[in-house]
Amino acid sequence: MFRSLHMKLVLVLVLLIISVMAVVGTFLINSVATYNIEEFREQMLRVFTQEFILTLEKSASSEQPENALREVLEAFAVSLGIDQYRSFYILDGGSGKYLQGSDDTLAEDLPLTGNILKAMNGEVGQDVERLSSYFDVAVPVRGDSGFFIVGVMDDKTELNDLSWQLFSILIRSMLFGLLVAVLLSFLLSKTITTPVERLTAQASAIAAGDFSRKAEVYSTDEIGILTQTFNEMAQVLETTLNEVEGERNKLNTLFLHMADGVVAFDHSGHILHQNPAAEKMLGKPLDSGKTYAEVFPNLHIDESDLVENGRYIEIDYSANKRILKIFFAPFGTEEDGGLIAVLHDITEQQKMEASRREFVANVSHELRTPLTNIRGYTETLIDARGDIDEQTQVRFLTVIHNEADRMTHIVKDLLTLSQLDYERTQHSGGRVSLRALAQGAAEAMSIEAGRQQVTLRCSLPEDLPDVAGDRERIEQVIVNIISNAIKYNRPHGSVEVTGGTDGNNVVLRVRDTGIGVPAEDLPRIFERFYRVDKARSRERGGTGLGLAIAKEIIEYHGGSIRFESTYGEGSVVTISLPMAQNGEEQHA
Repeated sequence: MFRSLHMKLVLVLVLLIISVMAVVGTFLINSVATYNIEEFREQMLRVFTQEFILTLEKSASSEQPENALREVLEAFAVSLGIDQYRSFYILDGGSGKYLQGSDDTLAEDLPLTGNILKAMNGEVGQDVERLSSYFDVAVPVRGDSGFFIVGVMDDKTELNDLSWQLFSILIRSMLFGLLVAVLLSFLLSKTITTPVERLTAQASAIAAGDFSRKAEVYSTDEIGILTQTFNEMAQVLETTLNEVEGERNKLNTLFLHMADGVVAFDHSGHILHQNPAAEKMLGKPLDSGKTYAEVFPNLHIDESDLVENGRYIEIDYSANKRILKIFFAPFGTEEDGGLIAVLHDITEQQKMEASRREFVANVSHELRTPLTNIRGYTETLIDARGDIDEQTQVRFLTVIHNEADRMTHIVKDLLTLSQLDYERTQHSGGRVSLRALAQGAAEAMSIEAGRQQVTLRCSLPEDLPDVAGDRERIEQVIVNIISNAIKYNRPHGSVEVTGGTDGNNVVLRVRDTGIGVPAEDLPRIFERFYRVDKARSRERGGTGLGLAIAKEIIEYHGGSIRFESTYGEGSVVTISLPMAQNGEEQHA
Protein backbone atom coordinates (compact mmCIF):
# COMPACT_ATOMS: atom_id res chain seq x y z
CA MET A 1 0.00 0.00 0.00
CA PHE A 2 2.77 2.42 0.90
CA ARG A 3 4.58 1.67 -2.32
CA SER A 4 1.93 3.47 -4.38
CA LEU A 5 2.50 7.05 -5.38
CA HIS A 6 -0.97 7.87 -4.13
CA MET A 7 -0.26 6.87 -0.51
CA LYS A 8 3.18 8.38 -0.66
CA LEU A 9 1.64 11.69 -1.73
CA VAL A 10 -0.90 11.53 1.11
CA LEU A 11 1.83 10.89 3.66
CA VAL A 12 4.01 13.62 2.24
CA LEU A 13 1.25 16.21 2.35
CA VAL A 14 0.23 15.22 5.89
CA LEU A 15 3.81 15.42 7.11
CA LEU A 16 4.26 18.69 5.27
CA ILE A 17 1.23 20.24 6.95
CA ILE A 18 2.41 19.05 10.38
CA SER A 19 5.91 20.34 9.76
CA VAL A 20 4.75 23.67 8.40
CA MET A 21 2.29 24.23 11.21
CA ALA A 22 4.90 23.21 13.78
CA VAL A 23 7.46 25.54 12.25
CA VAL A 24 4.96 28.36 11.88
CA GLY A 25 3.66 27.79 15.40
CA THR A 26 7.15 27.75 16.83
CA PHE A 27 8.04 30.84 14.85
CA LEU A 28 4.90 32.70 15.93
CA ILE A 29 5.26 31.79 19.60
CA ASN A 30 8.95 32.59 19.50
CA SER A 31 8.20 35.86 17.68
CA VAL A 32 5.65 36.83 20.32
CA ALA A 33 8.17 36.07 23.06
CA THR A 34 10.90 37.94 21.21
CA TYR A 35 8.61 40.90 20.60
CA ASN A 36 7.67 41.05 24.28
CA ILE A 37 11.31 40.82 25.32
CA GLU A 38 12.38 43.56 22.92
CA GLU A 39 9.35 45.69 23.82
CA PHE A 40 10.18 45.33 27.51
CA ARG A 41 13.86 46.15 26.94
CA GLU A 42 13.12 49.15 24.69
CA GLN A 43 10.46 50.45 27.09
CA MET A 44 12.93 50.25 29.98
CA LEU A 45 15.66 51.95 27.90
CA ARG A 46 13.26 54.76 26.97
CA VAL A 47 12.44 55.42 30.62
CA PHE A 48 15.72 54.69 32.40
CA THR A 49 17.66 57.43 30.70
CA GLN A 50 20.59 59.25 32.27
CA GLU A 51 18.27 62.14 33.14
CA PHE A 52 15.78 59.77 34.82
CA ILE A 53 18.56 58.08 36.83
CA LEU A 54 19.80 61.51 37.95
CA THR A 55 16.24 62.27 39.10
CA LEU A 56 16.23 59.03 41.08
CA GLU A 57 19.60 59.88 42.63
CA LYS A 58 18.30 63.30 43.68
CA SER A 59 15.28 61.59 45.25
CA ALA A 60 17.61 59.17 47.04
CA SER A 61 19.32 62.19 48.61
CA SER A 62 16.13 63.55 50.17
CA GLU A 63 15.08 63.18 53.80
CA GLN A 64 12.61 60.38 52.97
CA PRO A 65 14.31 58.69 50.03
CA GLU A 66 11.99 55.67 49.84
CA ASN A 67 8.85 57.79 49.50
CA ALA A 68 10.58 60.16 47.08
CA LEU A 69 11.68 57.27 44.88
CA ARG A 70 8.18 55.77 44.96
CA GLU A 71 6.65 59.11 43.91
CA VAL A 72 9.04 59.34 40.94
CA LEU A 73 8.27 55.76 39.85
CA GLU A 74 4.52 56.28 40.24
CA ALA A 75 4.80 59.39 38.08
CA PHE A 76 6.38 57.23 35.36
CA ALA A 77 4.07 54.24 35.93
CA VAL A 78 2.42 54.63 32.52
CA SER A 79 5.76 54.89 30.71
CA LEU A 80 7.01 51.83 32.61
CA GLY A 81 3.86 49.89 31.73
CA ILE A 82 2.95 49.19 35.35
CA ASP A 83 -0.23 47.10 35.55
CA GLN A 84 -1.54 43.97 37.27
CA TYR A 85 1.26 41.92 35.67
CA ARG A 86 4.14 44.37 35.90
CA SER A 87 5.30 46.00 39.14
CA PHE A 88 8.06 48.27 40.31
CA TYR A 89 10.00 47.84 43.54
CA ILE A 90 12.52 49.67 45.71
CA LEU A 91 15.15 47.58 47.53
CA ASP A 92 17.90 48.33 50.00
CA GLY A 93 21.11 48.35 47.97
CA GLY A 94 23.19 46.60 50.59
CA SER A 95 20.95 43.75 51.72
CA GLY A 96 18.43 43.50 48.89
CA LYS A 97 15.57 43.91 51.36
CA TYR A 98 12.23 44.95 49.89
CA LEU A 99 11.32 48.49 50.95
CA GLN A 100 8.41 49.71 48.80
CA GLY A 101 6.75 48.96 45.49
CA SER A 102 3.56 48.92 43.51
CA ASP A 103 2.82 45.33 44.58
CA ASP A 104 3.59 44.62 48.24
CA THR A 105 3.35 40.86 47.68
CA LEU A 106 6.84 41.16 46.23
CA ALA A 107 8.08 41.64 49.80
CA GLU A 108 7.77 37.85 50.21
CA ASP A 109 7.89 36.57 46.62
CA LEU A 110 10.59 38.77 45.08
CA PRO A 111 13.57 36.56 44.13
CA LEU A 112 17.14 37.86 44.10
CA THR A 113 17.50 37.74 40.36
CA GLY A 114 20.77 38.05 38.48
CA ASN A 115 19.90 41.65 37.58
CA ILE A 116 19.29 42.53 41.24
CA LEU A 117 22.62 40.96 42.21
CA LYS A 118 24.36 43.00 39.50
CA ALA A 119 22.66 46.17 40.76
CA MET A 120 23.85 45.37 44.31
CA ASN A 121 27.36 45.36 42.86
CA GLY A 122 26.84 48.82 41.37
CA GLU A 123 26.02 47.74 37.80
CA VAL A 124 22.80 48.16 35.84
CA GLY A 125 21.07 44.77 35.59
CA GLN A 126 19.23 44.60 32.28
CA ASP A 127 19.70 41.00 31.11
CA VAL A 128 16.49 39.36 29.91
CA GLU A 129 16.46 35.56 30.02
CA ARG A 130 14.07 33.96 27.56
CA LEU A 131 13.46 30.84 29.67
CA SER A 132 12.94 32.60 33.00
CA SER A 133 9.49 33.12 34.50
CA TYR A 134 9.83 36.91 34.53
CA PHE A 135 11.28 39.98 32.84
CA ASP A 136 13.10 42.37 35.10
CA VAL A 137 15.51 45.28 35.16
CA ALA A 138 17.37 46.62 38.20
CA VAL A 139 19.18 49.96 38.47
CA PRO A 140 21.48 51.00 41.35
CA VAL A 141 20.66 54.44 42.78
CA ARG A 142 23.08 56.15 45.12
CA GLY A 143 22.24 59.24 47.09
CA ASP A 144 23.25 61.09 50.20
CA SER A 145 20.58 59.20 52.14
CA GLY A 146 21.71 55.71 51.12
CA PHE A 147 22.10 53.12 48.39
CA PHE A 148 18.94 51.74 46.78
CA ILE A 149 17.96 49.47 43.93
CA VAL A 150 15.05 50.50 41.72
CA GLY A 151 13.63 47.82 39.48
CA VAL A 152 10.69 46.68 37.37
CA MET A 153 9.47 43.06 37.19
CA ASP A 154 6.98 41.50 34.75
CA ASP A 155 5.75 38.00 35.73
CA LYS A 156 5.06 36.99 32.07
CA THR A 157 1.42 36.08 32.87
CA GLU A 158 0.11 38.08 29.94
CA LEU A 159 2.74 36.58 27.60
CA ASN A 160 1.96 33.03 28.77
CA ASP A 161 -1.78 33.54 28.26
CA LEU A 162 -1.18 34.88 24.75
CA SER A 163 1.19 32.01 23.94
CA TRP A 164 -1.38 29.47 25.10
CA GLN A 165 -4.08 31.06 22.97
CA LEU A 166 -1.75 30.93 19.97
CA PHE A 167 -0.96 27.30 20.71
CA SER A 168 -4.67 26.41 20.88
CA ILE A 169 -5.33 28.17 17.58
CA LEU A 170 -2.39 26.36 15.98
CA ILE A 171 -3.62 22.96 17.20
CA ARG A 172 -7.08 23.57 15.72
CA SER A 173 -5.51 24.87 12.52
CA MET A 174 -3.26 21.82 12.34
CA LEU A 175 -6.21 19.46 12.68
CA PHE A 176 -8.12 21.35 10.04
CA GLY A 177 -5.03 21.35 7.83
CA LEU A 178 -4.62 17.60 8.17
CA LEU A 179 -8.20 17.08 7.05
CA VAL A 180 -7.68 19.37 4.09
CA ALA A 181 -4.39 17.60 3.25
CA VAL A 182 -6.04 14.22 3.14
CA LEU A 183 -8.82 15.47 0.90
CA LEU A 184 -6.46 17.34 -1.39
CA SER A 185 -4.06 14.41 -1.65
CA PHE A 186 -6.79 12.28 -3.21
CA LEU A 187 -7.76 15.07 -5.56
CA LEU A 188 -4.22 15.91 -6.60
CA SER A 189 -2.95 12.34 -6.85
CA LYS A 190 -4.42 12.04 -10.33
CA THR A 191 -2.56 15.12 -11.55
CA ILE A 192 0.74 14.70 -9.78
CA THR A 193 2.10 11.75 -11.61
CA THR A 194 5.79 12.35 -11.54
CA PRO A 195 7.63 11.62 -8.30
CA VAL A 196 10.23 14.11 -9.43
CA GLU A 197 7.92 16.98 -8.54
CA ARG A 198 7.48 15.58 -5.01
CA LEU A 199 11.22 15.27 -4.63
CA THR A 200 11.62 18.81 -5.94
CA ALA A 201 9.33 20.04 -3.15
CA GLN A 202 11.50 18.24 -0.60
CA ALA A 203 14.61 19.77 -2.10
CA SER A 204 12.98 23.20 -1.84
CA ALA A 205 12.44 22.65 1.89
CA ILE A 206 16.12 21.82 2.30
CA ALA A 207 17.08 24.88 0.27
CA ALA A 208 14.98 26.98 2.64
CA GLY A 209 17.33 25.96 5.46
CA ASP A 210 15.29 23.32 7.28
CA PHE A 211 17.89 20.67 8.16
CA SER A 212 16.13 19.39 11.27
CA ARG A 213 14.34 16.51 9.59
CA LYS A 214 15.45 13.93 7.12
CA ALA A 215 13.36 12.85 4.19
CA GLU A 216 12.01 9.36 4.81
CA VAL A 217 13.10 6.66 2.37
CA TYR A 218 10.08 4.49 1.61
CA SER A 219 11.43 2.55 -1.32
CA THR A 220 14.60 1.23 -2.83
CA ASP A 221 13.85 2.43 -6.33
CA GLU A 222 15.43 5.41 -8.07
CA ILE A 223 13.32 7.83 -6.01
CA GLY A 224 14.51 6.17 -2.79
CA ILE A 225 18.13 6.35 -3.89
CA LEU A 226 17.68 9.99 -4.89
CA THR A 227 16.00 10.74 -1.52
CA GLN A 228 18.87 9.09 0.35
CA THR A 229 21.34 11.12 -1.67
CA PHE A 230 19.43 14.28 -0.75
CA ASN A 231 19.63 13.36 2.97
CA GLU A 232 23.39 12.88 2.79
CA MET A 233 23.79 16.11 0.86
CA ALA A 234 21.70 18.01 3.46
CA GLN A 235 23.79 16.61 6.32
CA VAL A 236 27.07 17.56 4.64
CA LEU A 237 25.70 20.99 3.74
CA GLU A 238 24.46 21.59 7.30
CA THR A 239 27.82 20.53 8.75
CA THR A 240 29.69 22.78 6.35
CA LEU A 241 27.44 25.76 7.00
CA ASN A 242 27.72 25.28 10.77
CA GLU A 243 31.51 25.16 10.54
CA VAL A 244 31.61 28.28 8.40
CA GLU A 245 29.17 30.07 10.70
CA GLY A 246 31.17 29.04 13.76
CA GLU A 247 34.42 30.34 12.32
CA ARG A 248 32.75 33.54 11.26
CA ASN A 249 31.29 34.04 14.74
CA LYS A 250 34.71 33.48 16.30
CA LEU A 251 36.31 36.03 14.02
CA ASN A 252 33.49 38.54 14.55
CA THR A 253 33.70 38.18 18.33
CA LEU A 254 37.47 38.58 18.30
CA PHE A 255 37.24 41.53 15.92
CA LEU A 256 34.52 43.34 17.91
CA HIS A 257 35.96 42.85 21.39
CA MET A 258 39.71 43.07 20.84
CA ALA A 259 41.41 45.92 22.69
CA ASP A 260 43.31 47.13 19.64
CA GLY A 261 41.52 49.08 16.94
CA VAL A 262 41.34 47.69 13.40
CA VAL A 263 40.34 49.52 10.23
CA ALA A 264 40.50 47.85 6.80
CA PHE A 265 40.39 49.86 3.54
CA ASP A 266 39.77 48.59 0.01
CA HIS A 267 42.00 49.47 -2.94
CA SER A 268 40.01 52.70 -3.49
CA GLY A 269 40.57 53.89 0.09
CA HIS A 270 37.04 53.27 1.44
CA ILE A 271 36.42 51.47 4.73
CA LEU A 272 35.68 47.77 4.47
CA HIS A 273 35.64 46.83 8.15
CA GLN A 274 36.15 48.54 11.48
CA ASN A 275 35.68 47.63 15.12
CA PRO A 276 34.38 49.67 18.10
CA ALA A 277 37.88 49.98 19.57
CA ALA A 278 39.03 51.94 16.50
CA GLU A 279 36.07 54.34 16.76
CA LYS A 280 36.79 54.86 20.45
CA MET A 281 40.47 55.56 19.89
CA LEU A 282 39.90 57.93 16.97
CA GLY A 283 36.94 59.60 18.68
CA LYS A 284 34.65 59.57 15.65
CA PRO A 285 32.17 57.19 13.99
CA LEU A 286 33.48 55.07 11.13
CA ASP A 287 31.31 53.71 8.34
CA SER A 288 31.75 52.40 4.83
CA GLY A 289 31.21 55.86 3.37
CA LYS A 290 34.38 57.28 4.91
CA THR A 291 37.73 57.22 3.15
CA TYR A 292 41.30 56.85 4.35
CA ALA A 293 41.86 60.61 4.14
CA GLU A 294 38.86 61.22 6.43
CA VAL A 295 39.95 58.62 8.97
CA PHE A 296 43.64 59.62 9.05
CA PRO A 297 43.89 63.22 7.83
CA ASN A 298 47.40 64.44 6.96
CA LEU A 299 48.79 60.90 7.23
CA HIS A 300 50.09 59.66 3.89
CA ILE A 301 51.39 56.11 3.41
CA ASP A 302 53.73 55.46 0.52
CA GLU A 303 53.60 51.96 -0.96
CA SER A 304 57.39 51.97 -1.27
CA ASP A 305 57.63 52.36 2.52
CA LEU A 306 55.63 49.16 2.97
CA VAL A 307 57.95 47.24 0.66
CA GLU A 308 61.13 48.54 2.27
CA ASN A 309 59.90 47.77 5.81
CA GLY A 310 58.93 44.14 5.27
CA ARG A 311 55.37 44.79 4.05
CA TYR A 312 54.35 46.78 7.14
CA ILE A 313 55.27 50.04 8.84
CA GLU A 314 54.46 51.58 12.23
CA ILE A 315 53.69 55.24 12.82
CA ASP A 316 52.97 57.28 15.96
CA TYR A 317 49.78 59.27 15.50
CA SER A 318 47.83 61.66 17.74
CA ALA A 319 44.02 61.69 17.72
CA ASN A 320 41.23 62.32 20.22
CA LYS A 321 43.77 63.37 22.89
CA ARG A 322 45.43 59.97 22.57
CA ILE A 323 48.80 58.82 21.32
CA LEU A 324 48.39 55.87 18.98
CA LYS A 325 50.91 53.52 17.43
CA ILE A 326 49.48 52.44 14.08
CA PHE A 327 50.69 49.42 12.12
CA PHE A 328 49.90 49.55 8.40
CA ALA A 329 50.04 46.41 6.23
CA PRO A 330 48.62 45.56 2.78
CA PHE A 331 46.46 42.49 2.12
CA GLY A 332 45.12 40.67 -0.96
CA THR A 333 45.97 41.47 -4.54
CA GLU A 334 45.94 44.76 -6.37
CA GLU A 335 42.41 44.13 -7.70
CA ASP A 336 40.63 42.93 -4.56
CA GLY A 337 43.10 43.85 -1.81
CA GLY A 338 43.62 46.91 0.30
CA LEU A 339 45.28 48.25 3.43
CA ILE A 340 44.70 47.28 7.04
CA ALA A 341 45.54 49.54 9.99
CA VAL A 342 45.95 48.18 13.53
CA LEU A 343 45.75 50.88 16.24
CA HIS A 344 47.39 50.48 19.64
CA ASP A 345 46.80 53.06 22.38
CA ILE A 346 50.13 54.00 24.01
CA THR A 347 48.85 57.09 25.84
CA GLU A 348 49.28 55.58 29.30
CA GLN A 349 52.73 54.29 28.43
CA GLN A 350 53.78 57.76 27.36
CA LYS A 351 52.32 59.27 30.53
CA MET A 352 54.13 56.73 32.70
CA GLU A 353 57.40 57.43 30.92
CA ALA A 354 56.93 61.17 31.37
CA SER A 355 56.10 60.65 35.06
CA ARG A 356 59.21 58.53 35.50
CA ARG A 357 61.41 61.19 33.91
CA GLU A 358 59.80 63.92 36.03
CA PHE A 359 60.28 61.85 39.19
CA VAL A 360 63.98 61.26 38.45
CA ALA A 361 64.44 64.96 37.68
CA ASN A 362 62.73 65.95 40.96
CA VAL A 363 64.84 63.53 43.01
CA SER A 364 68.01 64.77 41.34
CA HIS A 365 67.05 68.39 41.98
CA GLU A 366 66.09 67.81 45.62
CA LEU A 367 69.34 65.97 46.35
CA ARG A 368 71.56 68.30 44.33
CA THR A 369 70.57 71.41 46.35
CA PRO A 370 71.73 70.17 49.79
CA LEU A 371 74.77 68.50 48.26
CA THR A 372 75.76 71.80 46.66
CA ASN A 373 75.40 73.60 49.99
CA ILE A 374 77.39 70.94 51.84
CA ARG A 375 80.16 71.02 49.26
CA GLY A 376 80.29 74.83 49.30
CA TYR A 377 80.59 75.09 53.07
CA THR A 378 83.07 72.22 53.37
CA GLU A 379 85.29 73.71 50.63
CA THR A 380 85.19 77.04 52.47
CA LEU A 381 86.22 75.35 55.72
CA ILE A 382 89.03 73.45 53.99
CA ASP A 383 90.35 76.42 52.01
CA ALA A 384 90.20 78.86 54.95
CA ARG A 385 91.23 76.52 57.76
CA GLY A 386 92.87 78.47 60.56
CA ASP A 387 91.50 81.79 59.25
CA ILE A 388 87.88 81.28 60.39
CA ASP A 389 86.86 81.95 63.94
CA GLU A 390 85.23 79.21 65.98
CA GLN A 391 81.77 80.82 65.91
CA THR A 392 81.77 80.91 62.09
CA GLN A 393 82.98 77.32 61.95
CA VAL A 394 80.13 76.23 64.21
CA ARG A 395 77.66 78.12 62.02
CA PHE A 396 79.05 76.48 58.87
CA LEU A 397 78.98 73.02 60.47
CA THR A 398 75.40 73.63 61.64
CA VAL A 399 74.37 74.39 58.05
CA ILE A 400 76.15 71.24 56.85
CA HIS A 401 74.40 69.21 59.56
CA ASN A 402 71.00 70.64 58.64
CA GLU A 403 71.53 69.93 54.94
CA ALA A 404 72.64 66.37 55.70
CA ASP A 405 69.58 65.96 57.90
CA ARG A 406 67.42 67.25 55.06
CA MET A 407 68.95 64.69 52.68
CA THR A 408 68.30 61.98 55.28
CA HIS A 409 64.62 62.97 55.41
CA ILE A 410 64.38 62.91 51.60
CA VAL A 411 66.01 59.48 51.33
CA LYS A 412 63.84 58.15 54.17
CA ASP A 413 60.68 59.43 52.50
CA LEU A 414 61.75 57.95 49.16
CA LEU A 415 62.44 54.61 50.84
CA THR A 416 58.99 54.70 52.45
CA LEU A 417 57.32 55.40 49.09
CA SER A 418 59.33 52.62 47.46
CA GLN A 419 58.27 50.16 50.15
CA LEU A 420 54.63 51.19 49.76
CA ASP A 421 54.81 50.95 45.95
CA TYR A 422 56.11 47.39 46.09
CA GLU A 423 54.05 46.41 49.17
CA ARG A 424 57.17 45.50 51.10
CA THR A 425 56.28 47.59 54.15
CA GLN A 426 55.74 45.46 57.21
CA HIS A 427 52.41 46.56 58.67
CA SER A 428 51.47 45.22 62.08
CA GLY A 429 47.74 44.63 62.25
CA GLY A 430 45.43 45.32 65.16
CA ARG A 431 42.90 47.70 66.62
CA VAL A 432 44.09 51.29 66.62
CA SER A 433 42.36 54.16 68.45
CA LEU A 434 42.27 57.18 66.17
CA ARG A 435 41.12 59.27 69.12
CA ALA A 436 44.21 58.38 71.15
CA LEU A 437 46.54 58.92 68.20
CA ALA A 438 45.00 62.31 67.34
CA GLN A 439 45.09 63.49 70.95
CA GLY A 440 48.68 62.34 71.36
CA ALA A 441 49.72 64.07 68.14
CA ALA A 442 47.92 67.26 69.20
CA GLU A 443 49.69 67.25 72.57
CA ALA A 444 53.06 66.65 70.91
CA MET A 445 52.47 69.49 68.43
CA SER A 446 51.08 71.95 70.99
CA ILE A 447 54.49 73.54 71.65
CA GLU A 448 55.11 74.03 67.94
CA ALA A 449 51.58 75.46 67.58
CA GLY A 450 52.29 77.93 70.39
CA ARG A 451 55.54 78.92 68.75
CA GLN A 452 53.64 79.61 65.50
CA GLN A 453 50.90 81.50 67.46
CA VAL A 454 48.32 78.95 66.29
CA THR A 455 45.45 77.63 68.43
CA LEU A 456 45.30 73.81 68.27
CA ARG A 457 42.08 72.07 69.41
CA CYS A 458 41.25 68.36 69.36
CA SER A 459 37.53 67.60 69.76
CA LEU A 460 36.86 63.89 69.26
CA PRO A 461 33.94 61.88 70.68
CA GLU A 462 34.86 59.43 73.41
CA ASP A 463 33.01 56.59 71.68
CA LEU A 464 34.89 57.01 68.40
CA PRO A 465 35.35 53.43 67.06
CA ASP A 466 38.77 51.91 66.55
CA VAL A 467 40.25 51.21 63.12
CA ALA A 468 42.35 48.31 61.86
CA GLY A 469 45.91 48.89 60.78
CA ASP A 470 49.47 49.78 61.65
CA ARG A 471 49.59 52.21 64.55
CA GLU A 472 52.94 53.78 63.62
CA ARG A 473 51.99 54.36 60.00
CA ILE A 474 48.60 55.85 60.83
CA GLU A 475 50.21 58.03 63.51
CA GLN A 476 52.75 59.17 60.90
CA VAL A 477 49.89 60.34 58.67
CA ILE A 478 48.09 62.21 61.47
CA VAL A 479 51.28 63.93 62.66
CA ASN A 480 52.13 64.95 59.10
CA ILE A 481 48.71 66.47 58.45
CA ILE A 482 48.54 68.36 61.77
CA SER A 483 52.12 69.54 61.24
CA ASN A 484 51.24 70.89 57.79
CA ALA A 485 48.14 72.61 59.19
CA ILE A 486 50.32 74.40 61.78
CA LYS A 487 53.27 75.03 59.49
CA TYR A 488 51.25 76.68 56.70
CA ASN A 489 48.88 78.57 58.99
CA ARG A 490 48.89 82.27 59.73
CA PRO A 491 49.59 84.01 63.06
CA HIS A 492 46.64 83.80 65.48
CA GLY A 493 45.10 81.14 63.25
CA SER A 494 43.57 77.87 64.43
CA VAL A 495 43.71 74.14 63.75
CA GLU A 496 40.77 71.94 64.75
CA VAL A 497 40.78 68.14 64.78
CA THR A 498 37.33 66.50 64.72
CA GLY A 499 36.02 63.03 63.99
CA GLY A 500 33.02 60.81 63.56
CA THR A 501 31.70 57.83 61.60
CA ASP A 502 30.41 57.39 58.06
CA GLY A 503 28.80 53.99 57.57
CA ASN A 504 31.46 51.37 58.33
CA ASN A 505 34.27 53.94 58.24
CA VAL A 506 35.82 56.15 60.89
CA VAL A 507 36.41 59.74 59.72
CA LEU A 508 39.05 62.18 61.03
CA ARG A 509 39.09 65.82 59.86
CA VAL A 510 41.84 68.40 60.31
CA ARG A 511 40.59 71.92 59.57
CA ASP A 512 42.85 74.98 59.56
CA THR A 513 42.52 78.70 58.86
CA GLY A 514 45.78 78.90 56.96
CA ILE A 515 46.80 80.29 53.62
CA GLY A 516 44.92 77.63 51.63
CA VAL A 517 45.75 76.17 48.24
CA PRO A 518 44.77 77.70 44.87
CA ALA A 519 42.12 75.76 42.94
CA GLU A 520 44.49 75.04 40.04
CA ASP A 521 46.92 73.27 42.39
CA LEU A 522 44.37 71.00 44.13
CA PRO A 523 44.43 68.18 41.51
CA ARG A 524 48.19 67.80 42.02
CA ILE A 525 48.32 68.17 45.80
CA PHE A 526 49.10 64.44 46.33
CA GLU A 527 51.79 64.23 43.62
CA ARG A 528 55.28 63.42 44.73
CA PHE A 529 57.61 66.44 45.10
CA TYR A 530 54.77 68.80 44.21
CA ARG A 531 54.72 71.96 46.33
CA VAL A 532 52.41 74.92 45.91
CA ASP A 533 54.92 77.48 47.20
CA LYS A 534 58.31 75.88 46.58
CA ALA A 535 60.35 78.68 48.23
CA ARG A 536 58.25 78.66 51.39
CA SER A 537 58.18 74.84 51.51
CA ARG A 538 61.96 74.57 51.37
CA GLU A 539 62.29 77.34 53.94
CA ARG A 540 60.10 75.33 56.34
CA GLY A 541 61.85 72.04 55.59
CA GLY A 542 59.24 70.54 53.27
CA THR A 543 60.18 67.94 50.63
CA GLY A 544 56.85 67.65 48.82
CA LEU A 545 56.53 63.96 49.79
CA GLY A 546 54.45 64.15 52.99
CA LEU A 547 50.97 64.10 51.43
CA ALA A 548 52.05 61.54 48.83
CA ILE A 549 53.20 59.20 51.63
CA ALA A 550 50.01 59.88 53.59
CA LYS A 551 47.87 58.97 50.59
CA GLU A 552 49.81 55.74 49.98
CA ILE A 553 49.53 54.69 53.65
CA ILE A 554 45.79 55.43 53.91
CA GLU A 555 44.96 53.67 50.63
CA TYR A 556 47.16 50.73 51.68
CA HIS A 557 44.88 50.39 54.73
CA GLY A 558 41.78 50.38 52.52
CA GLY A 559 40.80 53.96 53.33
CA SER A 560 40.69 57.28 51.53
CA ILE A 561 42.06 60.79 52.04
CA ARG A 562 40.53 63.98 50.66
CA PHE A 563 42.00 67.49 50.54
CA GLU A 564 39.67 70.50 50.26
CA SER A 565 40.82 74.08 50.32
CA THR A 566 39.76 77.67 49.64
CA TYR A 567 42.64 79.91 48.80
CA GLY A 568 43.16 82.54 51.48
CA GLU A 569 40.66 80.95 53.88
CA GLY A 570 42.02 77.55 54.89
CA SER A 571 42.00 73.83 54.17
CA VAL A 572 40.29 70.63 55.36
CA VAL A 573 41.94 67.21 55.19
CA THR A 574 39.54 64.27 55.66
CA ILE A 575 40.79 60.75 56.43
CA SER A 576 38.43 57.77 56.22
CA LEU A 577 39.50 54.31 57.49
CA PRO A 578 37.51 51.07 57.91
CA MET A 579 36.34 50.21 61.42
CA ALA A 580 38.14 47.41 63.21
CA GLN A 581 36.34 44.08 63.41
CA ASN A 582 35.45 42.54 66.77
CA GLY A 583 37.97 39.75 66.35
CA GLU A 584 41.00 42.02 66.04
CA GLU A 585 43.15 42.62 69.09
CA GLN A 586 43.87 46.01 70.62
CA HIS A 587 47.17 47.46 69.45
CA ALA A 588 49.81 47.65 72.18
